[in-house]
Amino acid sequence: MVERLKPGEELQSALKRIAFEHNLKAGVIVCAVGSLSVASLRMAGASESKTFEGPLEIVSITGTLSDTSMHVHLSVSDSTGKTTGGHLVVGCKVFTTIELVILDLSDEWVFDRKTDEQTTYLELDPQPRHKKQGRI
Repeated sequence: MVERLKPGEELQSALKRIAFEHNLKAGVIVCAVGSLSVASLRMAGASESKTFEGPLEIVSITGTLSDTSMHVHLSVSDSTGKTTGGHLVVGCKVFTTIELVILDLSDEWVFDRKTDEQTTYLELDPQPRHKKQGRI
């Protein structure tokens, strides 16, 4: 699926809306080209997020999402070329546009999440939608 996000839209909310509207059970963000006026990211090992004022160019975005959950990482660069990245949290606002492409794998997969005993985090628990017959 392809979506264009417009100025002022909040990125995480837009991803949730898109997943819900398309009844997305298993999606992968292929790319997002665009800019943000502000980015909010949680860095590795941190409990609090950081806010970065823009304008900021999106240089990379990757993640999995469904109509019930998402796990997205985002990298942005400022006008000096300084680049930072982390876990997407609420607060990223579109500056001019975001051209978003999501691959829908829902015919074959459901992306659930469950708490991993080792990490204690909600981790991806992909479930095949159809049990495939083994070869004889």
